[in-house]
Amino acid sequence: MSAQGIIFPYQTSNNKLSVSFRFLLSLYAIVPLCVLVLWLDRFGFDHALRDWLPSSPSHFLLFQLLFGTPHIVASNLLLFSHRDYLNTYKNKLIGMTLFIILFFGVGSLFIPYRVLYIISACWTVYHVLKQQHGIAKAVCRLPNWAFYLQLWLSVSAGIFIYMGVFLKNSLSPQQAELVLQIASLLTAGLLISTVICQKYVPSRFGLWFLWANSLLVLASWYVYSEQYYFLAILMPRLVHDITAYSFYVSHDVNRHGEQPQNGLFRMAWRCHLPVALVLPLLSLLLTYLMQVYGDDLVNLILQTVFSTQIYKAVTLGLIGYLALMHYYTEAFVWSAGSPLRRYIRFSGL
Repeated sequence: MSAQGIIFPYQTSNNKLSVSFRFLLSLYAIVPLCVLVLWLDRFGFDHALRDWLPSSPSHFLLFQLLFGTPHIVASNLLLFSHRDYLNTYKNKLIGMTLFIILFFGVGSLFIPYRVLYIISACWTVYHVLKQQHGIAKAVCRLPNWAFYLQLWLSVSAGIFIYMGVFLKNSLSPQQAELVLQIASLLTAGLLISTVICQKYVPSRFGLWFLWANSLLVLASWYVYSEQYYFLAILMPRLVHDITAYSFYVSHDVNRHGEQPQNGLFRMAWRCHLPVALVLPLLSLLLTYLMQVYGDDLVNLILQTVFSTQIYKAVTLGLIGYLALMHYYTEAFVWSAGSPLRRYIRFSGL
C-alpha cells in the first residue's frame, strides 16, 4: 500500500471498519524496542543475538514467510479478485506486465544483474517509505516542499542502508565504508530537515508522526552501523506490512462484511471464515507454498514435459513479478477517487 496523501472527503459513511491513525502510529513502537534489544545484547550478552541472527533477512525463511511477500500477495489478490477493479485498471496492468517482461525479463540478458538489483532495491525503498510519508502527510500537513524534502532524504538514506545490508558481501571494505558514510550524511540531513520542518506541523499528533518516520530511518541506520542487519530491515518491514494489511482488511470488511461480492469471499463465507481473516491467511498460505514448494513443483513439471528447468521460477520469477506489480499498482489504487478508496474510512485523529 502506497498512500499518496490521505484526503478525507472520499470516505463513505456506511463503512463500518476504519483505519486508525493512532493504531498506525503505535506500530512505530518497534523502533525503540529494537534499539533496546540491541543495547541489551551489546552490553548484557556480548553480541550473542547479533551472532545468532542471519546476516541477511533473506537467509531466514520465517522472515520471508511473515514479512514482505505475504502483503505483496495480498495486494495482488485484492486487486485481481475484483472484476470491477480489473476493468478500471486493465490497460495499466497490461502495460506494466509488458514492461516487466521486456525490462526485467529480456533486459536481464543484456543488463548486469547488479544493475537490475539496485533498480529493484531503490524501488522497494521508495515504495516502503512513500507509504509511511504519504499517510503521515494527512496529519502533518506539511507544505509540499517540506513533504518532498523529508521524503527524498528518507528514501536516499534508506537506499544506502538497504544496499549496505544486502550487498555487504559483494562490497570491498572501502566500498562498504563509503556506503555507510553516505547513509550517515543523509540520515543527519534528514534529522536537520525534521527540526526545520516541525514548525509547520499544526498539531502534537502530527509531530509524533513526523518524528516517527524520521526516527524509523535513524534507528535503521544505527542498527545497520552496529551490524544488526536483521533488525535494520525488520523495523521498516513490520511497520510497512502491518500498515498495508490494515488497509486491505478494512477494505474487505467494508465491502464484503454484510454480503460477499466475489467468488473468493463467497467461498470464505461458506467455510464460516471471518472476512477480516481471508486475505491475511490466504496470503500467508500462498507465500508458504510458493517459497517452500514452488520452484520444485515448477521444475518437476518442466523436467517431465520439456526435459528442462528454470532457475527459481517461482521464488525469483513469479514473486518478483508480483512485487513489481505491487509497487506499481499501489501508487494509484488507493489514491483519492479510486474505486478501492470508497471502502476506506479513517479514525483516530
